[in-house]
Amino acid sequence: MATLLDPNARGRVILVGAGPGDPGLLTVRAVAALESADIVVHDGLIDARVLDIAPPSAQRISVAKSRARHTLPQEAINALIVAHVKTGAIVVRLKGGDPFIFGRGGEEVEAVRAAGLPVEVIPGVSAALGCAAEAMLPLTHRDHSSAVSFVAGQCKGLSDQDWSGLAGQGRTLVIYMGVATATDIADKLMADGVAPDMPVAVLERGTLAGSRAIRTLLADLGPMVTREAVRSPAIIVVGEVVELSDAEDKLARWARIAAVAHEGDTVTGPAEAAA
Repeated sequence: MATLLDPNARGRVILVGAGPGDPGLLTVRAVAALESADIVVHDGLIDARVLDIAPPSAQRISVAKSRARHTLPQEAINALIVAHVKTGAIVVRLKGGDPFIFGRGGEEVEAVRAAGLPVEVIPGVSAALGCAAEAMLPLTHRDHSSAVSFVAGQCKGLSDQDWSGLAGQGRTLVIYMGVATATDIADKLMADGVAPDMPVAVLERGTLAGSRAIRTLLADLGPMVTREAVRSPAIIVVGEVVELSDAEDKLARWARIAAVAHEGDTVTGPAEAAA
Protein backbone atom coordinates (compact mmCIF):
# COMPACT_ATOMS: atom_id res chain seq x y z
CA MET A 1 0.00 0.00 0.00
CA ALA A 2 1.39 3.39 -0.98
CA THR A 3 1.88 5.71 1.98
CA LEU A 4 2.49 9.39 2.57
CA LEU A 5 4.20 8.72 5.89
CA ASP A 6 7.50 10.09 4.61
CA PRO A 7 9.26 12.49 7.03
CA ASN A 8 10.65 14.40 4.06
CA ALA A 9 7.22 14.99 2.46
CA ARG A 10 5.64 18.27 3.50
CA GLY A 11 2.25 19.85 2.92
CA ARG A 12 -0.05 16.87 3.28
CA VAL A 13 -3.09 15.62 5.18
CA ILE A 14 -3.42 12.32 7.03
CA LEU A 15 -6.92 11.38 8.18
CA VAL A 16 -6.46 9.12 11.18
CA GLY A 17 -9.02 6.94 12.94
CA ALA A 18 -8.47 7.26 16.68
CA GLY A 19 -10.69 4.29 17.51
CA PRO A 20 -13.48 4.21 20.10
CA GLY A 21 -11.45 5.78 22.89
CA ASP A 22 -8.86 3.46 24.43
CA PRO A 23 -5.40 4.54 23.15
CA GLY A 24 -4.39 0.88 23.11
CA LEU A 25 -6.67 0.37 20.11
CA LEU A 26 -4.73 2.78 17.87
CA THR A 27 -3.02 1.17 14.89
CA VAL A 28 0.75 1.28 14.52
CA ARG A 29 0.36 3.55 11.49
CA ALA A 30 -1.92 5.91 13.41
CA VAL A 31 0.77 6.32 16.08
CA ALA A 32 3.41 6.98 13.40
CA ALA A 33 1.20 9.63 11.79
CA LEU A 34 0.61 11.40 15.10
CA GLU A 35 4.33 11.40 15.83
CA SER A 36 4.96 13.18 12.52
CA ALA A 37 2.27 15.88 12.96
CA ASP A 38 2.81 19.61 12.87
CA ILE A 39 -0.93 20.29 13.28
CA VAL A 40 -3.54 18.00 14.85
CA VAL A 41 -7.13 18.89 14.00
CA HIS A 42 -9.19 16.70 16.30
CA ASP A 43 -12.71 15.76 17.31
CA GLY A 44 -13.98 16.53 20.79
CA LEU A 45 -14.09 13.01 22.23
CA ILE A 46 -10.46 12.13 21.60
CA ASP A 47 -8.71 10.82 24.72
CA ALA A 48 -5.99 13.18 25.98
CA ARG A 49 -3.55 10.26 25.97
CA VAL A 50 -3.99 9.97 22.20
CA LEU A 51 -3.34 13.67 21.69
CA ASP A 52 -0.19 13.37 23.81
CA ILE A 53 1.36 11.08 21.19
CA ALA A 54 1.84 14.09 18.91
CA PRO A 55 5.03 16.10 19.50
CA PRO A 56 4.74 18.81 22.18
CA SER A 57 5.46 21.37 19.45
CA ALA A 58 2.45 20.27 17.37
CA GLN A 59 -0.47 22.66 17.40
CA ARG A 60 -3.70 21.03 18.59
CA ILE A 61 -6.96 22.43 17.19
CA SER A 62 -10.29 21.16 18.50
CA VAL A 63 -13.24 21.14 16.12
CA ALA A 64 -15.55 19.45 18.62
CA LYS A 65 -19.14 18.91 17.59
CA SER A 66 -22.20 18.07 19.63
CA ARG A 67 -25.89 17.61 18.88
CA ALA A 68 -26.68 21.15 20.04
CA ARG A 69 -23.53 23.04 19.03
CA HIS A 70 -20.81 23.00 16.41
CA THR A 71 -17.63 24.99 16.96
CA LEU A 72 -17.13 25.07 13.18
CA PRO A 73 -19.35 24.00 10.29
CA GLN A 74 -17.91 21.25 8.11
CA GLU A 75 -17.04 23.66 5.31
CA ALA A 76 -14.96 25.72 7.72
CA ILE A 77 -13.15 22.60 8.97
CA ASN A 78 -12.32 21.70 5.38
CA ALA A 79 -10.98 25.20 4.75
CA LEU A 80 -8.93 25.11 7.96
CA ILE A 81 -7.25 21.86 6.97
CA VAL A 82 -6.47 23.07 3.45
CA ALA A 83 -5.08 26.38 4.71
CA HIS A 84 -2.61 24.69 7.06
CA VAL A 85 -1.49 22.19 4.43
CA LYS A 86 -0.73 25.03 2.02
CA THR A 87 1.81 26.37 4.53
CA GLY A 88 3.73 23.10 4.15
CA ALA A 89 2.49 21.57 7.40
CA ILE A 90 1.79 17.90 8.04
CA VAL A 91 -1.82 17.99 9.19
CA VAL A 92 -3.26 15.00 11.05
CA ARG A 93 -7.04 15.08 11.03
CA LEU A 94 -7.81 12.93 14.05
CA LYS A 95 -11.27 11.39 14.18
CA GLY A 96 -13.01 9.16 16.68
CA GLY A 97 -13.64 5.62 15.45
CA ASP A 98 -12.97 5.27 11.74
CA PRO A 99 -12.87 8.30 9.39
CA PHE A 100 -15.16 6.64 6.84
CA ILE A 101 -17.90 5.45 9.22
CA PHE A 102 -20.05 8.47 10.12
CA GLY A 103 -16.88 10.56 10.44
CA ARG A 104 -17.35 12.82 7.39
CA GLY A 105 -13.98 11.62 6.21
CA GLY A 106 -15.24 11.32 2.65
CA GLU A 107 -16.18 15.01 2.58
CA GLU A 108 -12.76 16.04 3.89
CA VAL A 109 -10.92 13.87 1.37
CA GLU A 110 -12.95 15.49 -1.41
CA ALA A 111 -12.08 18.98 -0.16
CA VAL A 112 -8.36 18.26 0.09
CA ARG A 113 -8.25 16.65 -3.36
CA ALA A 114 -10.20 19.54 -4.85
CA ALA A 115 -7.43 21.82 -3.56
CA GLY A 116 -4.87 19.64 -5.36
CA LEU A 117 -3.22 18.46 -2.15
CA PRO A 118 -2.08 14.96 -1.10
CA VAL A 119 -4.16 13.04 1.42
CA GLU A 120 -3.99 9.63 3.07
CA VAL A 121 -6.52 7.79 5.24
CA ILE A 122 -5.49 5.51 8.09
CA PRO A 123 -8.46 3.44 9.27
CA GLY A 124 -9.39 3.05 12.91
CA VAL A 125 -11.38 0.61 15.02
CA SER A 126 -14.95 1.84 14.64
CA ALA A 127 -17.09 2.54 17.70
CA ALA A 128 -19.35 -0.37 16.79
CA LEU A 129 -16.50 -2.87 16.68
CA GLY A 130 -14.70 -1.59 19.76
CA CYS A 131 -17.78 -1.28 21.96
CA ALA A 132 -19.21 -4.61 20.85
CA ALA A 133 -15.92 -6.41 21.53
CA GLU A 134 -15.74 -4.98 25.04
CA ALA A 135 -19.31 -6.15 25.73
CA MET A 136 -18.61 -9.60 24.23
CA LEU A 137 -21.35 -8.91 21.69
CA PRO A 138 -20.70 -10.61 18.32
CA LEU A 139 -22.25 -8.51 15.58
CA THR A 140 -22.52 -11.60 13.36
CA HIS A 141 -22.93 -15.22 14.41
CA ARG A 142 -23.60 -18.34 12.35
CA ASP A 143 -26.61 -19.25 14.48
CA HIS A 144 -28.09 -15.79 14.99
CA SER A 145 -27.05 -13.18 12.42
CA SER A 146 -25.68 -13.36 8.90
CA ALA A 147 -25.82 -9.61 8.20
CA VAL A 148 -24.98 -6.39 10.01
CA SER A 149 -25.94 -2.82 9.05
CA PHE A 150 -24.79 0.56 10.38
CA VAL A 151 -27.11 3.58 10.45
CA ALA A 152 -27.12 7.05 12.03
CA GLY A 153 -29.92 7.80 14.46
CA GLN A 154 -30.05 11.51 13.75
CA CYS A 155 -28.49 11.96 10.30
CA LYS A 156 -30.96 13.96 8.13
CA GLY A 157 -33.77 13.04 10.53
CA LEU A 158 -35.31 9.65 11.06
CA SER A 159 -38.15 10.31 8.64
CA ASP A 160 -35.66 10.57 5.75
CA GLN A 161 -34.14 7.15 6.38
CA ASP A 162 -35.37 3.83 5.05
CA TRP A 163 -34.38 1.06 7.46
CA SER A 164 -36.80 -1.53 6.10
CA GLY A 165 -35.27 -4.99 6.29
CA LEU A 166 -32.18 -3.91 8.25
CA ALA A 167 -33.35 -5.29 11.58
CA GLY A 168 -35.15 -8.48 12.50
CA GLN A 169 -34.53 -12.19 12.79
CA GLY A 170 -31.08 -13.19 11.55
CA ARG A 171 -29.87 -9.59 11.21
CA THR A 172 -28.03 -7.06 13.38
CA LEU A 173 -28.61 -3.31 13.26
CA VAL A 174 -26.09 -0.92 14.82
CA ILE A 175 -27.29 2.63 15.40
CA TYR A 176 -24.86 5.48 15.96
CA MET A 177 -25.94 8.78 17.57
CA GLY A 178 -29.30 7.37 18.62
CA VAL A 179 -29.54 8.13 22.35
CA ALA A 180 -31.57 11.32 21.98
CA THR A 181 -34.01 9.65 19.59
CA ALA A 182 -34.17 6.21 21.20
CA THR A 183 -37.97 6.23 21.60
CA ASP A 184 -38.48 7.31 17.98
CA ILE A 185 -36.03 4.65 16.81
CA ALA A 186 -37.94 1.91 18.63
CA ASP A 187 -41.26 3.16 17.24
CA LYS A 188 -39.81 3.31 13.72
CA LEU A 189 -38.44 -0.24 13.86
CA MET A 190 -41.63 -1.69 15.31
CA ALA A 191 -43.67 0.10 12.64
CA ASP A 192 -41.41 -1.60 10.07
CA GLY A 193 -42.34 -4.98 11.54
CA VAL A 194 -39.53 -5.67 13.99
CA ALA A 195 -40.90 -7.60 16.98
CA PRO A 196 -41.34 -5.54 20.17
CA ASP A 197 -39.49 -8.27 22.10
CA MET A 198 -36.38 -8.11 19.88
CA PRO A 199 -33.30 -7.83 22.16
CA VAL A 200 -31.54 -4.45 22.11
CA ALA A 201 -28.36 -3.24 23.82
CA VAL A 202 -27.01 0.20 24.57
CA LEU A 203 -23.21 0.41 24.77
CA GLU A 204 -22.25 3.62 26.56
CA ARG A 205 -18.69 5.04 26.61
CA GLY A 206 -17.31 1.82 25.18
CA THR A 207 -13.59 1.17 25.93
CA LEU A 208 -13.48 4.28 28.14
CA ALA A 209 -13.59 4.67 31.92
CA GLY A 210 -17.15 4.36 33.18
CA SER A 211 -18.35 2.29 30.23
CA ARG A 212 -21.69 0.46 30.52
CA ALA A 213 -23.35 -2.27 28.50
CA ILE A 214 -27.06 -2.63 29.23
CA ARG A 215 -29.88 -4.40 27.43
CA THR A 216 -33.64 -4.69 27.27
CA LEU A 217 -36.32 -5.39 24.65
CA LEU A 218 -37.04 -3.08 21.73
CA ALA A 219 -40.36 -1.82 23.13
CA ASP A 220 -38.53 -0.74 26.32
CA LEU A 221 -35.59 0.98 24.59
CA GLY A 222 -36.72 4.59 25.10
CA PRO A 223 -37.85 4.07 28.70
CA MET A 224 -34.60 2.27 29.56
CA VAL A 225 -32.47 5.08 28.16
CA THR A 226 -34.43 7.50 30.36
CA ARG A 227 -34.43 5.29 33.48
CA GLU A 228 -30.71 4.63 33.25
CA ALA A 229 -29.81 8.23 32.32
CA VAL A 230 -27.79 7.07 29.31
CA ARG A 231 -25.56 9.76 27.81
CA SER A 232 -23.55 10.01 24.61
CA PRO A 233 -21.27 8.64 23.33
CA ALA A 234 -23.25 5.44 23.01
CA ILE A 235 -24.36 3.04 20.30
CA ILE A 236 -27.49 0.93 20.07
CA VAL A 237 -27.42 -2.67 18.85
CA VAL A 238 -30.64 -4.41 17.78
CA GLY A 239 -30.70 -8.15 17.17
CA GLU A 240 -30.69 -11.66 18.61
CA VAL A 241 -26.91 -11.47 19.10
CA VAL A 242 -27.53 -9.11 22.03
CA GLU A 243 -28.55 -12.12 24.13
CA LEU A 244 -25.02 -13.54 23.76
CA SER A 245 -23.39 -10.45 25.26
CA ASP A 246 -22.31 -9.52 28.78
CA ALA A 247 -24.71 -6.56 28.77
CA GLU A 248 -26.75 -6.30 31.97
CA ASP A 249 -30.42 -7.17 31.47
CA LYS A 250 -32.13 -4.07 32.85
CA LEU A 251 -35.67 -5.18 32.03
CA ALA A 252 -35.20 -8.37 34.04
CA ARG A 253 -33.87 -6.29 36.93
CA TRP A 254 -36.94 -4.05 36.96
CA ALA A 255 -39.19 -7.10 36.66
CA ARG A 256 -37.57 -8.55 39.79
CA ILE A 257 -38.03 -5.27 41.66
CA ALA A 258 -41.69 -5.15 40.63
CA ALA A 259 -42.20 -8.77 41.71
CA VAL A 260 -40.68 -8.11 45.13
CA ALA A 261 -42.84 -5.01 45.54
CA HIS A 262 -45.93 -6.99 44.56
CA GLU A 263 -45.09 -9.74 47.06
CA GLY A 264 -44.72 -7.09 49.75
CA ASP A 265 -48.13 -5.66 48.94
CA THR A 266 -49.63 -9.15 49.09
CA VAL A 267 -48.11 -9.82 52.51
CA THR A 268 -48.95 -6.48 54.13
CA GLY A 269 -52.28 -5.88 52.44
CA PRO A 270 -54.54 -8.15 54.56
CA ALA A 271 -52.89 -7.10 57.82
CA GLU A 272 -53.37 -3.44 56.99
CA ALA A 273 -56.97 -4.13 56.03
CA ALA A 274 -57.59 -5.89 59.37
CA ALA A 275 -56.05 -3.02 61.23
